Amino acid sequence: MQAIIGGTGLYHLTGLVVTRRQVVRTPYGEPSGALTYGRIGDGAEIVFLARHGYGHTLAPHRINYRANLWALHEVGVRRIVSVATVGGITGPLVPGVIVVPDQIIDYTTERPRTFFEGGDQPVAHVDMTQPYGAAMRHDLLESARTCGIAVVDGGVYGCTQGPRLETAAEIRRMGRDGCDMVGMTGMPEAALARELDLDYAALCLVTNDAAGQRASADEISMQGMRVVVDDSMQNVHRILGQLVGADGTA
Repeated sequence: MQAIIGGTGLYHLTGLVVTRRQVVRTPYGEPSGALTYGRIGDGAEIVFLARHGYGHTLAPHRINYRANLWALHEVGVRRIVSVATVGGITGPLVPGVIVVPDQIIDYTTERPRTFFEGGDQPVAHVDMTQPYGAAMRHDLLESARTCGIAVVDGGVYGCTQGPRLETAAEIRRMGRDGCDMVGMTGMPEAALARELDLDYAALCLVTNDAAGQRASADEISMQGMRVVVDDSMQNVHRILGQLVGADGTA
């Protein structure tokens, strides 16, 4: 089964015919909300989870990532698309661009980030050389191609703690580190998915130039970000619809 985790601007899926909702209890506490099951077109049943809760009430550092991933795994999900909004650091990633990253750098602090916490559990070292699933990335890129939507294949996602946005100096440092985009929810989500052996990939919409870059040289426009989400999120919906819709992928 396949799941979609929706981030800022993606609180539901266009065309999703809801079949049921399920509350899942986990050893790690409460997920962001009930799991919503449904279908798009003739596709197989999928699961949708709003990462920030219904009503966008959970800040990035307050999301229970372990509960979210555990709940999805518990109900039989094996493939996940994580949808997120990001700020663009490098030249090609301007507002409105959609990108499927292939690497990630974790700048977060004080987030529970593993299922392996000792006790009676053996030590586990999970390989994160390639942090995103190759098959899931391929399917996202092919779905975009089929829809005729241009996306950027690859890029380094820098994940910060939030909820505040970054300073211009922090973004310059991230650029020197090799980051192409900045967001707040990519980790530990990707690492937890890997620990559960899930085929996980991200689909990111660039909503703004990162702090100090181009149009955000002096400040970041919140209104501008909302306009980009309103204008461009429809393409994210189209890609996801192709991925899980009429072709029956799940």
